[in-house]
Amino acid sequence: MGDERTQEAALGLGGNLGDVAGSFVEALRRLAAAPGARLARVSSVYRTPPWGKLDQPSFLNMAALIETKAPARALLALCLDIERAMGRRRLERWGPRTIDIDILTYGDKRIDEPDLKVPHPRLCERAFALAPLAEIAPRLRVGGREIAQWLALSDRAGVEIDSQASAAVRGAIDAGQRSA
Repeated sequence: MGDERTQEAALGLGGNLGDVAGSFVEALRRLAAAPGARLARVSSVYRTPPWGKLDQPSFLNMAALIETKAPARALLALCLDIERAMGRRRLERWGPRTIDIDILTYGDKRIDEPDLKVPHPRLCERAFALAPLAEIAPRLRVGGREIAQWLALSDRAGVEIDSQASAAVRGAIDAGQRSA
């Protein structure tokens, strides 16, 4: 996937259709299996209200830190390939989805291309992305502030840990790491 030095990338995962916790497990498995990639940390799973388009079911969201040798563009292609392989269809902006994988940060890089913006342009406005990321990388700096500071400034209404989904995801990840 590239021969650049290893970068730590923060990814946001979300979904509100089907077995979302199961989709998270599968997406994380696929990400970790990519050449030159290693799953470093995962957050709890959070139940969150919809954002942008409100007439849809609640979402589950989580964050993951991966170490990757893939350039940012190749990581984006991997995330989009995983989404497609798992049945993601982009029918409407902010609409319901089986799985969504966003690159939130990629090392300390700033990327501003038409289809790749890092850090994610609305990260600091979205508690559903900030809460899981603050759990695993509270001191990560974006836009001159630590993620934990951005979270403290955000509207966290309705953003809560889903203990059942969290246990399912962590259990599956732990079982997968033991069998690897």
